[in-house]
Amino acid sequence: MPILLLFLLVAVFAYLWWDRRGSSLTRQCRWRLDRGLGPTTYRCASCGAVNDPGPSKPPRQCLRSR
Repeated sequence: MPILLLFLLVAVFAYLWWDRRGSSLTRQCRWRLDRGLGPTTYRCASCGAVNDPGPSKPPRQCLRSR
């Protein structure tokens, strides 16, 4: 039983790491679909950055200048 719990703990941490590694989305960057600019164009409500990732899914990267 302890081995099963250890495996479950490792699996949960691995999933959380895998899910987070593809995103740098922060609390300050909030993407909103802006159909005035195009059918798949997103504008950040916080910094005003514009991104057109295509029809697949909304952007996940923050484009705020550092």
